[in-house]
Amino acid sequence: ASVSEPAQKCCTENIQPFLTSILEELMGPVSSGFMEVRALFDKEVNEIIQDFQKANGMTRLEENVDQLMTLPFNSVKMEPCYLKVNLLQELLQDLKSRFKVYHMDFVIQRTQNFMQELMENAVYTFEQLFSLSHQADSAKVATTIEKVKLRVLK
Repeated sequence: ASVSEPAQKCCTENIQPFLTSILEELMGPVSSGFMEVRALFDKEVNEIIQDFQKANGMTRLEENVDQLMTLPFNSVKMEPCYLKVNLLQELLQDLKSRFKVYHMDFVIQRTQNFMQELMENAVYTFEQLFSLSHQADSAKVATTIEKVKLRVLK
């Protein structure tokens, strides 16, 4: 009871007025990172479509889809997504000094983990919706891939 009132007053006066602006500032790099994940998935599926249209081979298509499944674990391809979130480092340093918040690296790491998880979910959903065993008509495969991609991105 003796700590509650001063703590509540401190939060109300020194933290709460800044929360909205802090959240807006932090969401820029976070949103940018997640948009980069979306763009990467879109680009990779478009490359599968283009490759299929050139080669028109189901074996090659299957290899490309298998390769897409490893995308979340491909650090080279995911790096641009992660770099967008690294901009948080500068923003979080200001918060660290103003509000005595520590372990800011954890915030960045968790955000990057969520980005990888989002990509895992996207490629898994893509694989589930686009089952190669159900693709008997190779003329419609590119259209089907595009429809599945759009469904996943939705």
